[in-house]
Amino acid sequence: MRVLIVHGIALMATGLLAGAFGYGAANLVPTFDAVPVAMRLDFHAELMKINGITVQGAMVASTFSSLTLAALTRGRARALAAAAGLLTFASFLITRLGNVPINGRIKQWAATTPPADHAEILHRWELFHHARTLTAVAAFALLIFLAFFGLFGGRRFGSGRSGSEPSGPQRTMTRAQRLTRGADKGSPLVP
Repeated sequence: MRVLIVHGIALMATGLLAGAFGYGAANLVPTFDAVPVAMRLDFHAELMKINGITVQGAMVASTFSSLTLAALTRGRARALAAAAGLLTFASFLITRLGNVPINGRIKQWAATTPPADHAEILHRWELFHHARTLTAVAAFALLIFLAFFGLFGGRRFGSGRSGSEPSGPQRTMTRAQRLTRGADKGSPLVP
């Protein structure tokens, strides 16, 4: 039950992170490029006041819940959860080392005037944003894959059998024997 709860938290936190970054990449960045630079700087500076708390909180929750999931599982599930945790940590590093320093400059420019090379610096911010978006979306995709094929359904990683296979004496029968046996009794064939 602990694994299910932690996986749910990891999915929610990482989904929120990927969604926030994805929305920014798909909607905010093109809008930033379409409006006058003074408007972009004012809006960007205000937006970062709020995003600084919510996005970093989602990154921390996503990273810790994914790494906790890795600690609670084994085999391929552990590797996938750990990879998701490392990807969200990469999003954090890209943000702290790439976007945040530029955000500080943008805040200064909003109060004064931007330098002559502001377009190049803003383009770098966008590149960092796209990189952290890709890492967050990749982490979310890994956790979704784990939900469908690793922990809850389909083939369970590390167990060597699917969740639908019988246990006990019937387990020693081949799949063909089980299908034939089911057909003899008139039950539907279940692949």
